[in-house]
Amino acid sequence: MSEHINEHFNTRIVLASRPHGEPTPENFRLERAPAPTPHAGQVLLRTRFLSLDPYMRGRMSDAKSYAPPVEIDEVMVGRTVSEVVESLHPGLAPGDLVTADAGWQTYALAEGATLTRKLNLPDLAGASPSTALGVYGMPGFTAYAGLHEIGKPKAGETLVVAAAAGPVGATVGQIAKLRGARVVGIAGGAAKRDYLRDELGFDVALDHRDPEFAAQLQAACPDGIDVYFENVGGPVFDAVLPLLNDFARVPVCGLIAHYSDTDLPLGQDRMSLLTQLILKRRLTVRGFIQRDFIALYPQFLREMGAWLRDGVIKYREDVVEGLENAPQGLIGLLKGENFGKRVVRVS
Repeated sequence: MSEHINEHFNTRIVLASRPHGEPTPENFRLERAPAPTPHAGQVLLRTRFLSLDPYMRGRMSDAKSYAPPVEIDEVMVGRTVSEVVESLHPGLAPGDLVTADAGWQTYALAEGATLTRKLNLPDLAGASPSTALGVYGMPGFTAYAGLHEIGKPKAGETLVVAAAAGPVGATVGQIAKLRGARVVGIAGGAAKRDYLRDELGFDVALDHRDPEFAAQLQAACPDGIDVYFENVGGPVFDAVLPLLNDFARVPVCGLIAHYSDTDLPLGQDRMSLLTQLILKRRLTVRGFIQRDFIALYPQFLREMGAWLRDGVIKYREDVVEGLENAPQGLIGLLKGENFGKRVVRVS
């Protein structure tokens, strides 16, 4: 079988240069090479779906962060749903579907022992395997863990979530509703605003592009904000900050408005205002990466699986066709062009 596989070529996208500001297509390069051959304990994977996520912009930079950067000429990192096409590991067989960190390429090698999540299609409740990259994967777990460990919404409290039509924000709002909270979602554009209100059942949905957004948010939160789930930063956080109640909780899992910043922001330095409010209102502001709470993952799979099977949690996917279109897909994602979880259908 190895000889048959190696008749094929591995198409891969590598980091050609580091972006200054927003990424451009020139920062990526498409290459072709023979498909690799597995050795003892390894499996050869064919990528079915590739996840596109905001964190990828940070990995394109060599600035110090919570994860190492992608090196120039290396394959771009990314989570995938992949099919086993050849296995030299006893626990995996050709045809098995797994989640893997295979990156932006059509074929990849993996140590079989590291592939801890084999997808059982009945567990996906008839949904596409790509949900393992979205609501039933890392973004969904980010929402679940951030609420469980930091946000802790209570019945009757007001929760506000930014980027609410994305895979994390949409899941945050729906779980908070299940917990009895009043939910205000913030997104960009009328279509996303209507989706939050009419399909996901948010109590209020606002468009951050509206010139009156700050006043609308204040009107939507007459009793203040108890939990703010931060995915964005920028002017949205500026509007939220004065509305935070005493003992409000702010899980910070993303700052997409700032990922391509090249200089310090213009205008007045508001750090002293923020630190004063943290003290006076006894705020909990905590940044987190989903893997900080990985012990919760089995619990998440059980609860989210039940919610999906029962139709309690809804989701939306934004599918890009073809690996060659992944760079433009990421560039558009960072500009907020996606509507739902953006994935690339690779094969």
